[in-house]
Amino acid sequence: MKADPFVQARLLELQALDTRLQQIDHARTRVPQIAALAEARTRLQQVSDDVVRVETGLSDIRREVERAESDVQQVRDRAARDQARLEAGTGMTSRDLTSLQHELQTLARRQAELEDVEIEVMERQEGAEARLTELTTERDAAQAEVDRLTAERDTAVGDLDAERVEVERPRADLVGGIDDKLLALYDRIRDSSGGLGAAEFTHGRCGGCRLELNPVDVSAIERAASDEVVRCEECGRILVRTHTES
Repeated sequence: MKADPFVQARLLELQALDTRLQQIDHARTRVPQIAALAEARTRLQQVSDDVVRVETGLSDIRREVERAESDVQQVRDRAARDQARLEAGTGMTSRDLTSLQHELQTLARRQAELEDVEIEVMERQEGAEARLTELTTERDAAQAEVDRLTAERDTAVGDLDAERVEVERPRADLVGGIDDKLLALYDRIRDSSGGLGAAEFTHGRCGGCRLELNPVDVSAIERAASDEVVRCEECGRILVRTHTES
């Protein structure tokens, strides 16, 4: 393949831009905030799950409190009615009065037991509410951290995207001045060689694989016409001769 030496030289400019684009794309996936954001989102999900769990438990406890309060109130109401009957004493025999007094004692013990249950449930409710407040604060902090890291990531990625646009502009100009066949060869080699399709040939060494070529290959390259497109025998990349080897 033949190409004007000036056009061949433009491949080095193109390669420099493509290398920078490759670096930008790599940097885009390695923005520090990406890993930190993943961890922050995991933390947020964990805390959010804990909030839901505690809220569910608290809802159950509140129903227990309502039942306990209702049970205590029922015993109190019955004891109040019995006490009123006892104090009235109307139409009651001594046996009835004794039975009523015994029932009041039983109700008093039952009320004490139920009030203990009520206190225990209310203490659990208080603990659950305190834990919910704590978790809600943690969730809000975790959400704020996610928001902060998201904004930082977007800024970092946006800066890289903006730089990519700036690099792509001169690349388009360069591509327009390179023969289609030469460009196709360059792209094919670049795709199969880790992003490096053309390299400078200087002092008998390939700038792509960094290997020093054997004397026979060096001599062949030196004798090749300036418009002849030559390639490294070691790595296959296009070698751009920027000056005459001695």
